[in-house]
Amino acid sequence: MTVGQKLLAFWNHPAGPKTIHFWAPTFKWGISIANIADLNRPADRISLPQQCAITATGVIWSRYSTQITPVNYNLLAVNAFMAVTGGYQLFRKIRSHQYV
Repeated sequence: MTVGQKLLAFWNHPAGPKTIHFWAPTFKWGISIANIADLNRPADRISLPQQCAITATGVIWSRYSTQITPVNYNLLAVNAFMAVTGGYQLFRKIRSHQYV
């Protein structure tokens, strides 16, 4: 398969750039990037409800993205990343409360 054929297949894929199934998870990466930026924030300034929501969203939608047809790997990647970063932020928050 040539590069042009691969690009055309990607373009016409049911979860390709012509659909919301591509753009919604792509823009959701912004939340994950913001969560990475919050690693520099002191743990006492991290929002516990926000990080619970990010972690839960990541876990739930990661599972969902493997059950739909076709599997949306962009959705899986962003939500797995959200679950990991949210879980780490929760760990930081809980650990900071133990030492106070």
